[in-house]
Amino acid sequence: MSEYKSPVARLFIWIWRIFVGIYRAIVVLGTLFFLAMLWFAIQGGPPVSVDNNVALTLIPTGNLSEQVDETSRSLLRTLGETHPSQTLVRDLIDALDAAASDPRIPLAVLKLDDLEGAGLPQLQEVAVAMQKFRAAGKPIYVYGESFDQNQYYLAAQADEVSLDPMGALLLEGYGVYTNYFKDALDKLGVQVNVFRVGEYKSAVEPFLRNDMSEEAKAANRAWLADLWKVYNDGVSAARKLPANAADAYARDFAPELLKHSGDAAAYALDAKLVNRIETLREFRKRIADKVGFDKDKGTFHQIDFASYLRAVHREQQRPPATKIALVVAQGEIVDGESQNDSAGGDTISALLDSARRDTNVSAVLLRVNSPGGSVFASEKIRRAVQALHEEGKPVVVSMSTLAASGGYWISMGSDRIFAEPSTITGSIGIFGLIPTVDQPLGKLGIHTDGVGTTPLAGAFRVDRPLSPEAKAIAQSEVERGYHQFISGVAKGRNLAVDKVDAMARGRVWSGAAAKDLGLVDELGGLKDAERAAAQLAKLKPDAYRLEEMHPQRETLARWLGHVLGGSHVDLSALAGALPPQSGLQEPAESAVRLFRHLNDPLGEYAYCFCAPAPAGHVR
Repeated sequence: MSEYKSPVARLFIWIWRIFVGIYRAIVVLGTLFFLAMLWFAIQGGPPVSVDNNVALTLIPTGNLSEQVDETSRSLLRTLGETHPSQTLVRDLIDALDAAASDPRIPLAVLKLDDLEGAGLPQLQEVAVAMQKFRAAGKPIYVYGESFDQNQYYLAAQADEVSLDPMGALLLEGYGVYTNYFKDALDKLGVQVNVFRVGEYKSAVEPFLRNDMSEEAKAANRAWLADLWKVYNDGVSAARKLPANAADAYARDFAPELLKHSGDAAAYALDAKLVNRIETLREFRKRIADKVGFDKDKGTFHQIDFASYLRAVHREQQRPPATKIALVVAQGEIVDGESQNDSAGGDTISALLDSARRDTNVSAVLLRVNSPGGSVFASEKIRRAVQALHEEGKPVVVSMSTLAASGGYWISMGSDRIFAEPSTITGSIGIFGLIPTVDQPLGKLGIHTDGVGTTPLAGAFRVDRPLSPEAKAIAQSEVERGYHQFISGVAKGRNLAVDKVDAMARGRVWSGAAAKDLGLVDELGGLKDAERAAAQLAKLKPDAYRLEEMHPQRETLARWLGHVLGGSHVDLSALAGALPPQSGLQEPAESAVRLFRHLNDPLGEYAYCFCAPAPAGHVR
């Protein structure tokens, strides 16, 4: 006998089934829509055509980066993202290079207000592309509401620089300012056991001191002066001004601002660092007089560099099968897989091995932008480079902003190394870091005791103080790692071990100084390194294509995780939640970032705290 249901119950069941059906339909349709958007993004978005007499606009946003996730970026662009957090350096360079010989593009316009961060070597590479564009008889115009130091280096390379009447041009110079934790660690009772080789290996100083050592200050002053000279030379040459024009502008800023009644734009104009003071509307009208006015957009005829590149790529013929593989090592070198802000030893070595096995790959271009990190992960990558060399496939390294410590470790065995004069490299040294927390636990009434079959049983537990034997073992391993490092440099760069030791010991060098020392073969950018790789592989310029190798990741799952939020706790976000007025955000974020990437299985690191910032900023 069937169960009797009242009319009211049947009504609610019917309503519930309709609700569930609608919900399932929405989920299915939403999934189909998302997959369609993903496919559409992978295909490169809607077709783009290039009109005649149109201005190429370059409006970089976020940080200049060596590698971005193309699928995620295309998908976000398809869904209406207008302000990505990263701009690929090569996109700016490739767009300028292509447009230099394109009769449809008579001029270029740069707007740099949304450029948030960049290394000087990256700016130098873009500047070279700008100079080639201008050499083709095509002018470049720049407009800025204001310019910071990085933005202005690019602006200075243009034919005309326009600044808003309410704007300012701020040049500060370069500096390295680090937070030091000794007092804080002492108050907490945390004992940080440090093992290192080299008096200049200052990466561990924040845990041992409350200030920067004189050795670190001397080394930092040297390479910071090299970078500031490169910046000054670049600005003075581009603007046809006396040497050290940027330095003089920065040093005189306060008195000159008083002289100009607080009008920073007027001071920039008098210093001849900008050509015009005008509003954005006035600027757009001037450009429209050259390329015409677009009524639909309400501005001059233009095409943005991303759309232009998509159009150019669609117009190109089928690329040749022979390839030079581009592998990017960006961020701290960590054990395991790469993340968005780190270079995983497993990931990068797998990419290099894939290039070695690919019969269409004739050479490899390794782009390095890293302060180093895990020794074990760095060695994995170096071995993959060596395997390529043994296979007869040349490997050329192109150093970007930073290729120091572990970043140099993975480079030292390559056939040739290219760096910009302002690249930060060297820092050839090793350190070990083992914190112990027995004292803080003791204050809480928690004590550790027990027995073991040997003196080493439990010797490296973080809740016990390190024994003399454990400290001796750690120091011995670090010294062995240092000897491996300098021996590898000596072999790879064809130098005597004693000579490498004298220039190593953790010391940081600029690219220009490293070239003089023999740590770098040539000064130049990514394009120069690419040409060298082609020459070593005996490839003609039109007989190969440069193909970037991306890590094989689950794009859909990762993108959904990015949108919906991951399951892990974001410690950086917790640090960012500290009150801004406390002044603790930057130190907390710096500490969190450091410890998140210290995952070497043996606790040994080739790491450099040497990212420069405008003076006054914390790194």
